[in-house]
Amino acid sequence: MASAFSSRSRTSRYTRGAEATLAVLLVLLVVSLGGAPTWVHGPLVGLAGLAFVLACVGAWRQGRSLHLPLLALPLGVGAVLCLLQLVPLPPGLLAALSPEAAGLRDFALVPLGLKGARPLSLDPPATWRELARHLAYLLTFVAAVQVCRSTRARHRLLGTLAFTGAAVAALGLLHALLGLEQLFGVFAFVHARPPLLTPFGNPNHLAAFLGLSSTVSLGLALSSGSRTRAAPFVVAAVLGGTGVLLSLSRGGIAFFVFGQLAFGLLLLGRRTGTERARTWRRSGTVLLCLLAVLAVGGYAASERLSAELETADSVEELRHGKVELWPVLASVARAHPLGLGRGAFEAAFPRYQERPVINTLTHPENAVLQLATEFGVPGLVLLAVGLWGFVRLLRREGLEAVELAVLAGVAALGLHDLFDFSLELPASAVAAWVALACVARPDDRTRSEAPRGHAPLRALGVGVALAGVALGALVPGRSTLSEAEAELAALVTARAPLPEVRARGLALIDQHPADHALQVLVGLASVDAGRPGAAEALGFANRALLLNPVDARAHRVAARALLSLGRRTQAFLEYRLAFEAGDRELVWREALGRARTLEELQALTPDSARDAEELATELLRTGRHEEARAWLAWALERFDDSPGSVRLWEREARLRLSRRELAEAEAASAEVSRRAPDALSSHLLHVDVLHAQGRGREALESLEALRVRFPANVELAFTLARLQVDAGLARRARETLQQVSPFVSDLGQRAQLFMLEGSSFEKEGLRARALESWKSAARVQPDAGLWFKVASLHESLHQLDAAARAVREGLRLQSPEQRAQGEAWVARLESAERERVEARRRERDGGSGEKSPVLRALGSDEDMEAREDETP
Repeated sequence: MASAFSSRSRTSRYTRGAEATLAVLLVLLVVSLGGAPTWVHGPLVGLAGLAFVLACVGAWRQGRSLHLPLLALPLGVGAVLCLLQLVPLPPGLLAALSPEAAGLRDFALVPLGLKGARPLSLDPPATWRELARHLAYLLTFVAAVQVCRSTRARHRLLGTLAFTGAAVAALGLLHALLGLEQLFGVFAFVHARPPLLTPFGNPNHLAAFLGLSSTVSLGLALSSGSRTRAAPFVVAAVLGGTGVLLSLSRGGIAFFVFGQLAFGLLLLGRRTGTERARTWRRSGTVLLCLLAVLAVGGYAASERLSAELETADSVEELRHGKVELWPVLASVARAHPLGLGRGAFEAAFPRYQERPVINTLTHPENAVLQLATEFGVPGLVLLAVGLWGFVRLLRREGLEAVELAVLAGVAALGLHDLFDFSLELPASAVAAWVALACVARPDDRTRSEAPRGHAPLRALGVGVALAGVALGALVPGRSTLSEAEAELAALVTARAPLPEVRARGLALIDQHPADHALQVLVGLASVDAGRPGAAEALGFANRALLLNPVDARAHRVAARALLSLGRRTQAFLEYRLAFEAGDRELVWREALGRARTLEELQALTPDSARDAEELATELLRTGRHEEARAWLAWALERFDDSPGSVRLWEREARLRLSRRELAEAEAASAEVSRRAPDALSSHLLHVDVLHAQGRGREALESLEALRVRFPANVELAFTLARLQVDAGLARRARETLQQVSPFVSDLGQRAQLFMLEGSSFEKEGLRARALESWKSAARVQPDAGLWFKVASLHESLHQLDAAARAVREGLRLQSPEQRAQGEAWVARLESAERERVEARRRERDGGSGEKSPVLRALGSDEDMEAREDETP
């Protein structure tokens, strides 16, 4: 009997192997960029399966049965739901269960010949990957529950989590101290610039992981029993907390503080009687550690934290960012009562976007809405079961300080995920499940013992089968949206034959039916084939717009196809929609170049007067003044009641000025002043009209009066200085520039100031001083025209070699086809310089008192120096 009890109390080496495997998994997922890359799923499933097998063998050797807590149920049922979402359904049943999925099939797939049965999931490869992850989390959790029967193993696992978090924070601090911009000096994040460089590219995910590890570290410190053993955990807690602050994640910092305070309150609520004094000491320790973290982290990141807090009101930013999407996400959940498919949110959500976005929304950034949209109603039921399981753990008696720390840390992480998606990252998810396993282990007083028998062996078989299913799921789940889009884009960019692009595109669309980008790419390849492929390209564009109604690229493909089909007015309407969806610069370059008539320009005109003003600017910039005049006459009537119409009237006045139609310009200027009487731009426009009419004195008086009202306005000062130079008031112009100099805010304005200063010196005949000003302008804002101006001044001062060098500087800034005239200028300058040098040499060698013709033309060296220092 004693022998049997001894064999059961000793930890099997297989259980220790399971513990080591779980520790490796915790560290590996963090090092591998938080588990974000898809290749991590293979090691995740493999290590989870190995840990489960070893835990089962260890339980069998110790004569114990496996314990399945209530929290294992959501993971197991979640895996079953993933599998059900992947079952191909006939069209009738699909329409009954998910009308939205059936509608997508009928409109986006059937016209392409993809008429087979379809699953509920709108992105099956993503759901296969989620199936593998759910099974891996289940195996990890059950294995950890078995390992955590041992107090020492439990503390070692939590210690691994604590020190991993501390190491991540220390790594970030080391990168900051060394000024490294690449992780480990090798890897650079492409789409992220985290404030603290660690394997977590997203600062919110870093803060969430470190918040959990820091809280666990503090619990381990309070459970260590001696100050010596507690010291490393206190250091780990402070390091992790400092990392949270340095991440600059406002949500992460708030919920980290919440977790620490919740831990202290749980400690206070769990002790009575003789232990009350000890509990107060422990709670005080928690508070002191929190204050130490805030002090150290605040000192290290005070400037960046204050800058972050000053950027925006956090509550207001939250309301206008993540929270305002919640009604849209709720409507998606209502439209899919059985879910989009676990992991399919990124592919399917663009169909429901109401406005263009710069970045793709990969997650709802709300754990409740994540489950509601991807699992539907069953997902909310699973969430309720998980919460009930967590509450049951919270109500257990006799929990240690470290177990209370785990519950507080996981609660803070879960609440943080109401505004983020850290638990969608394997590193944070596995850390949370392993930590919960330490609390969900069987109670020492009620754990069940079984004879060395069959329960662990049966569980072993089930675990091996589940691991096999998870590994098998990674085969159909290997295709990702980004990889599929990149593969097809490479074929389109390489101008592969259209049949090849179409065949590969249909195969990828079959795998990712909700991805609008694949439809756009095939449409782009079809429209590039000319009129024969235009009709098919239009079909692909229409399907892409069903999947993402605000996709600018799809509108552009539709516009090109309609142009090829001769439906020009409709094509320019599509260009306008592409512009309004965010494709601004490219549409102006492409669409304006193809618009031929006023009717087409009218079709291209956006609905906003401000955007319409951009169209006018582009027309004028490209020199299409006649078309601009006709279009402006129509636009002024079209946007007459719009608040932004004043800018169109300004364009009208500027156009009339450029055409020297002064009466019309004056009338347009008067209209601008009537609509915006207090705007500075209205006054400046009026001044330009006065100057064009030859009423320079009135223009100067108006500007000088405005300077009193707007003393810091740089544009006004530059306009005044320019008119003063034209009026011969060079010294007053420089005084004006000197007064406004402190308010010059960018290099472009600084260069303009130097140019005006140089013009004032030229007006007074001080060419040497003008040269220095123009040189400064060219150095501040390198431009070919500025360097050519410098060269002209050098040449006027007979500094031919310096003039040639200035021309070469300008040539470096020009394209090869623009350099012919400049190269001829350099050749002339160099020839004249050689002739001058040769003439001087001959004069010295011959000793003649008569100067050569070149020297006579240039004058003596004294004459040249006098020219450089001449005064008015």
